[in-house]
Amino acid sequence: MKNLSLHHLFSLLLLILFPLIASCERQVYVVYFGEHSGEKTIQEIQDTHHSYLVSVKDTEEDARDSLLYSYKNSINGFAALLTPQEASKLSEMDEVVSAFPSKQHNWSLQTTRSWEFLGIDEDENNKHYLNWRKSSVLHEAKYGENIIVGMLDSGIWPESKSFNDEGMGPIPKSWKGICQSGDSFTSSHCNRKLIGARYYLKAYEAANGRLNTTLEYRSPRDHDGHGTHTSSTVGGRTVTNVSALGGFARGAASGGAPLVRLAMYKVCWPVPGQPLANGNTCMEADMLAAIDDAIADGVDVLSISIGTTKPVPYVEDGIAIGALHAIKNKIVVSCSAGNSGPGPATTSNNAPWIITVAASSVDRIFSAPVVLGNGKTIKGQTVTPYKLKKKMYPLVYAGDVGEEGVPKDSIAGQCLPGSLSSKKAKGKIVLCFRGNGTRVGKGMEVKRVGGAAIILGNSQMNGAELSVDAYVLPGTAVQSDDATTIFNYIKSTKKPMAQIFPANTVLSTKPAPYMASFSSRGPNGLEPNILKPDITAPGLNILAAWSESSSPTKLESDHRRVNYNILSGTSMSCPHVAAAAALVKAIHPTWSSAAIRSALMTTAGLRNNVGGLLTDASGNPATPFSYGSGHLWPTKAADPGLVYDAAYTDYLLFLCSSGVKNVDPNFNCPKISPSPSNLNYPSLAISKLNGTMTVKRTVTNVGGSRSVYFSTVKPPVGFSVKIFPRILVFSRVGEKKSFTITVTDVRKGDTSKNNMKGEYSFGWYNWGDGVHVVRSPLVVSVA
Repeated sequence: MKNLSLHHLFSLLLLILFPLIASCERQVYVVYFGEHSGEKTIQEIQDTHHSYLVSVKDTEEDARDSLLYSYKNSINGFAALLTPQEASKLSEMDEVVSAFPSKQHNWSLQTTRSWEFLGIDEDENNKHYLNWRKSSVLHEAKYGENIIVGMLDSGIWPESKSFNDEGMGPIPKSWKGICQSGDSFTSSHCNRKLIGARYYLKAYEAANGRLNTTLEYRSPRDHDGHGTHTSSTVGGRTVTNVSALGGFARGAASGGAPLVRLAMYKVCWPVPGQPLANGNTCMEADMLAAIDDAIADGVDVLSISIGTTKPVPYVEDGIAIGALHAIKNKIVVSCSAGNSGPGPATTSNNAPWIITVAASSVDRIFSAPVVLGNGKTIKGQTVTPYKLKKKMYPLVYAGDVGEEGVPKDSIAGQCLPGSLSSKKAKGKIVLCFRGNGTRVGKGMEVKRVGGAAIILGNSQMNGAELSVDAYVLPGTAVQSDDATTIFNYIKSTKKPMAQIFPANTVLSTKPAPYMASFSSRGPNGLEPNILKPDITAPGLNILAAWSESSSPTKLESDHRRVNYNILSGTSMSCPHVAAAAALVKAIHPTWSSAAIRSALMTTAGLRNNVGGLLTDASGNPATPFSYGSGHLWPTKAADPGLVYDAAYTDYLLFLCSSGVKNVDPNFNCPKISPSPSNLNYPSLAISKLNGTMTVKRTVTNVGGSRSVYFSTVKPPVGFSVKIFPRILVFSRVGEKKSFTITVTDVRKGDTSKNNMKGEYSFGWYNWGDGVHVVRSPLVVSVA
């Protein structure tokens, strides 16, 4: 030791002390007890939670100061500032189901077309319906008038015309919520449309410090725009002559259920140190508090356009925990599948009690073609209002016009902030590639150096899908193959030139829908025996209301303001399904959340508007791992014929199979838990099949009083599928019938199929009575 220098001694001391210091660092934890045991007052629940904190804290004052939330309505648990050691002690207690850090969920980031594309007339005041079937659904549902949809999001812009309450009846008596005041928001901002609003940021501030109120309102008011967009997609009133940026997607904007009542639960806030264009962050502890309140407030549907970045156990996932308690209270929960596609096993919100929604296109594009100097025309899309003069401009690749010192690698072509040279790019059209950084930020970089316009080229991962943007200068986006064509033209030509034509809205494009490449894919990374996503809905280039505090790009240097904006993401598809669920619930108020999900899934469509099967943007066949049961078809969901129902206890039984045994003190797991494949789900997934497996399903008749259903099967390649019995006879509405599905690996001896080990194969089984077709996807892999 005597030979060690002072520097070495100090380093050694740090190595010894650092783990001790780190273990003392406090962070927000959620401590979850499951369901409440017996009847207790709110004060008794809070006292119990406080006593648990006292047991791991040094003083009562420390315990009291560390408590952020005491969940006391339906969810039993609390959120507090704890050290890892304190959380570990609590997790070892018998009554505690889980104690986990409150994770921050980030976004990566109705309409004039999507609801019409889905077959729903948009104007609740217009009695000219598209056809009798569509009118009967909306009329019977009364446009969702007495259904309350809770939104977990970034807040709401209450002055938007989409949220006016003209002609709406009194607020439903079932509503028990409040309209919370705060920055630029008072109780008077609520009305008979926006009936409630709350905000939650205790966990956010505990993790990130005091909210910067120059970037976001300390109230339910939406600075960001995301929450306003999703809310109006669900239930915006019909607003005529709406467009984005002065003319794009012009038409009558409306939500899918334009007379539903909305309640905003603001849980998402700016990411500290990040540009607003990079998205928001939402803390699990705040979200659990919001869901707990929403249950007590009396919401009927929850729309949550928030997701995880990677699968975590169900009882360590704040959204999954909250949703489980919501469905016990007959609340339908719709969540986004995530924007991490097109790679496999990327879906978020994988719990089987959640409707997990993928994203697909509508039949509308915003055409802005590029003409190269060699006469070749390249298709492009944009919603920028800026236009080039009608002439050819010099065309350059971003990687060739970089600032001195910018490495000549693939990143150099991505137009990141500060990467381009004004001397080399000024007055020219610049070809940039997607990758790092935001799409709109790349346009800002081209503008900064005096570029004439941007051509944004997709990477190979983004393929042929085009998400449009309101660039701050003229520009257009092109698919990956076309970007390569432009790049090769630049490299092979002495003086490359190009022209970008002004954009215009084109309707009835074909084929549509197709799957968005950003939409997260299955298999389910948490439980592969449950198929996720469940369904797909419009999520590409969706127009909806916007916050007047935010520019269309959310860039700090963009000072434009719009009332309606176009966005893409599963954040946009999730509220489409929430609206459809609200309509079905309005027609069938006694149905469980599982029955409503089943109705939406088993009536979903598999074909596009040219009669072909669903594809991705490049035209390649899509699978249930991208679209689940198919594309949302709301007009059929009101009359599905049969439903696959499930109760709260069915999900507890499912959790038993995952090793979670103490969520509800009134429920005991059996000694042998059934396979997750046996959950009464509207789809069937069997992972790592070894030989033969038989599963059971039960359907409930919700169609005619006397009906006979026949089964048909399209087995996955390499497997046989047998259903018994093959015929189901019902004599009354509400009657239940069970059947078995036996799946057998029949590849033995077939060398062409023996290379399927671990790979998935897809098929279908249907029940039909001549009027209804009840379709379920079937996904199987072998051990």
